[in-house]
Amino acid sequence: MKIYAVGGAIRDTLMGLPVHDIDYVVVGSSVEEMVAKGFRPVGKDFPVFLHPETQAEYALARTERKTGKGYKGFNFYADPSITLEQDLERRDLTINAMAQEVDADGKQFGPIIDPYNGQEDLAAKVFRHVSDAFAEDPLRLLRIARFAARFPEFRVADETLDALKAIVRTGELNALSAERIWQELARGLVAQKPMHLFQVLLNTGAASTILPPTFVAKLSEEPFREELIAHFSKAGDSLEVRCAISLMDLPASEIRSWADCVRMPIDVRDFSEILSDLRVLVNKYLNHPYQAVDVLAWFNRADVWRKPDRAQAILNLAEKLALPISSLMNAMRNAQAINTADIIAGIAAEDRSNGERIGSAFESARLSAITAALES
Repeated sequence: MKIYAVGGAIRDTLMGLPVHDIDYVVVGSSVEEMVAKGFRPVGKDFPVFLHPETQAEYALARTERKTGKGYKGFNFYADPSITLEQDLERRDLTINAMAQEVDADGKQFGPIIDPYNGQEDLAAKVFRHVSDAFAEDPLRLLRIARFAARFPEFRVADETLDALKAIVRTGELNALSAERIWQELARGLVAQKPMHLFQVLLNTGAASTILPPTFVAKLSEEPFREELIAHFSKAGDSLEVRCAISLMDLPASEIRSWADCVRMPIDVRDFSEILSDLRVLVNKYLNHPYQAVDVLAWFNRADVWRKPDRAQAILNLAEKLALPISSLMNAMRNAQAINTADIIAGIAAEDRSNGERIGSAFESARLSAITAALES
């Protein structure tokens, strides 16, 4: 049997990028031999094993055949007769279909095995699919979109763009799980150029299936895309920030609906919704002073009392986006500085166990503090 490092590890090494994980393919072996050598089987859909010492994953060389919808609709065939070239042929892009042999100590040696001209496409900065089987797996469309955000200097080959459009036409995207959709989108959002993620979705026609309707409509407008790019360059690159910037022009109800569809993490969803609500508040008072009651309503929505760091992060982001929120920051500091003991002391002794009465007292005190800050 022979062992090869394959895929992204070879690509990133050739690009001079750090390699964090290495995928290994084993050629000329069987399940029985792997187990006999101490490898522990863990694969559910095809034979994957954990190395007895390093716990790295090793997969038997395999071929696949499309049998159903979605990225799980495949039958895999692993056998000692499967060659490395056959295994590489089932991979998505030529730049991910390269390999290098590994010795007994786990060191890579020998020439790069590149049967599908991945090095040539790497030099030309082209995403090109390996075979016609590419269009059978809808997940690959999202992977290409994510790669486009990570490697923005690359372009999608014309024939590969056609294959991506074919995936959309078949309706196979509907077979993807919400979790996988969000996973790929999230990785693309925190990559170097997230707009490239959205551009691939637009160019292939996948945006209307994957993204919120209002956001898709806005993405079709060049001024909005340019504004989004400018916003990305000003703010941080965390997932919460990138997602919130993308969705901030959407009503919170549409954000919530889409978040449920793609199983967005609750903290990311809430960050986006609260920034959206802030945008509504700011737009309402663009030409006249804020009203304390509406400011208090946003503070309560943002839960500045229990999650002050999140509220501050959202206001800091809004400031970077040039939203006029300096008076809101002052109002929040004023409201947060209220002395809890003084408020409780001002409540009649017989009402101090009444949660509704205490809550009302805090609301009144916060409203007064906000009013004072806004008028100063």
